[in-house]
Amino acid sequence: MVQQLATLVDIKAGLQFRGSIPEDAGGNAFALQMRDIGADGAVAWAGLTRTSLAGYKSIAWLRPGDVVFVARGVRNYALCLDEVPLPTVCSQYFFLLRTRSPSLLPEFLAWQINRAPVQRYLATHAEGSAQLSIRRGVLEALPIVLPPVADQRRIVALAREAGRERQLLETMIRNRERQLDALAVDLHARQSSHR
Repeated sequence: MVQQLATLVDIKAGLQFRGSIPEDAGGNAFALQMRDIGADGAVAWAGLTRTSLAGYKSIAWLRPGDVVFVARGVRNYALCLDEVPLPTVCSQYFFLLRTRSPSLLPEFLAWQINRAPVQRYLATHAEGSAQLSIRRGVLEALPIVLPPVADQRRIVALAREAGRERQLLETMIRNRERQLDALAVDLHARQSSHR
């Protein structure tokens, strides 16, 4: 079954800061920005900007199970938050997606948004010349395939396993590169000692 995203989730725009996010060492909140998400999709919680939200009326605090969607830039992707260890809001570059239907797992939603069919949809609907962005209406109309929850769980488990395999392979490649660098250093050192 295919449904539009807006029928399954509440969609909220990230908090609009006036200009850059003002740092406040004694502030009551932290702001999630695009730079805080690593290439592996993990949030660097320790690096978040601390700020004060005094004067803001409606604040959507992030919580575990929320999906944040990067709406600006050349890569529009989603991230399901497993944990939110700090009182955090997302900045204006994100949309906050909160599932309201038990028939849609947040992890599955993030996975589906990040896969090729939805990425093609987003690419064809992105707007802007200086910086591409996805409008709220485009996101609301996003077609989401809704398999049974048991199938969603299996897909999420498979995606997690693929992520672990990717990390393991990347670690093995880095180790091999270090070995090759050490071999090159050793060769140069031996060559220099024979001169």
